[in-house]
Amino acid sequence: MLSRLTTLFLLAMTTFAVSSPFAAEKIQLFALFKDKAIIKIDGARRLLVRGGMSPEGVRLLATDTLLEVAEIELNGRRETLRLGVVSAVGFADPKTSGNVTLYADRGFFYSDGKINGAPVRFLVDTGANAVALSSQAAERIGLDYKRKGRRGIANTAGGMVPMYSITLESVTVGDITLYNVEAGVIEGNHPTDVLLGMSFLGRVDMKHDGDKMELTKRY
Repeated sequence: MLSRLTTLFLLAMTTFAVSSPFAAEKIQLFALFKDKAIIKIDGARRLLVRGGMSPEGVRLLATDTLLEVAEIELNGRRETLRLGVVSAVGFADPKTSGNVTLYADRGFFYSDGKINGAPVRFLVDTGANAVALSSQAAERIGLDYKRKGRRGIANTAGGMVPMYSITLESVTVGDITLYNVEAGVIEGNHPTDVLLGMSFLGRVDMKHDGDKMELTKRY
């Protein structure tokens, strides 16, 4: 029980860059309880009860201590904060939609997103030609890659393994949704995170400045 509570108090949580009428710029899930959460907003800790709203306009909608996530709303938009993830997605208003800001976690950029509407965790990888995910992840989100994909071989650190090339209906990162995105499904449980490769990144504008990366949708 004590170890469980200790886990729920982990720092370095999901971070959001906010574009809204409110003053908040960064949001971090600091601790999680049943129907309650401590959220850091621009460094200020706010204890929110389910349904409650912070002075910055962040409303806590739900918590799940089993999945270690909290659902919040800001500016009419819902997002999921996850324990143990350091990333950022923009809460963009209609005038600035299509922009995503990511912050590095030990040199890597992560973001929660969606594939065909199903939630996934992305790792930005400019060295990957396409979006890449394990067959384990593909099965979890209901991707029928064997029937719809084209079988091939992938050269991984563990050797040559079967893979399937497939076209994803949609890939969403923050406010950016792209359609008909090429991807590769690699048999097994690697990569652990879904690699956000150049089949997505090559279709957006990227600006990398130190530990900050901005993605902008092209219109």
